[in-house]
Amino acid sequence: MAIKHAERARALVGTRFRPQGRGRDGLDCIGVVLAAFGIDQRTVRRDYELRGEDPVELDSALLRHFRRLPVRQLAPGDVMLMTVSERQMHLGVRTADGFVHAHAGLRRVVETPGMPEWPLIGAYRRRVRGVGR
Repeated sequence: MAIKHAERARALVGTRFRPQGRGRDGLDCIGVVLAAFGIDQRTVRRDYELRGEDPVELDSALLRHFRRLPVRQLAPGDVMLMTVSERQMHLGVRTADGFVHAHAGLRRVVETPGMPEWPLIGAYRRRVRGVGR
């Protein structure tokens, strides 16, 4: 099942980047995760800022749909939480060859080979429905 999520993320490559993007007009990193996992975009507020000093809020939001796992257990289809600068976080979806993410500099969703250059501060796997936390 996790491979399905990685493939859904890969299908988004080339989509235009748009801050707080959630659909055809563009995606941001949260939009990529929502689309890859089929999560209703209305479950995530749009006034978020990933530039905050509080990764706890983002972790809490992720835990509604995913379970946290050790970074060393990352597999294709898992969500990666990274710190791209002192006060900015970023999400990506692990694939067999790298990770899919919304690249603001390139203004599109891309698959970057290998592991991210940024520190990984969290790893998450989709919860299986009916299985406890």
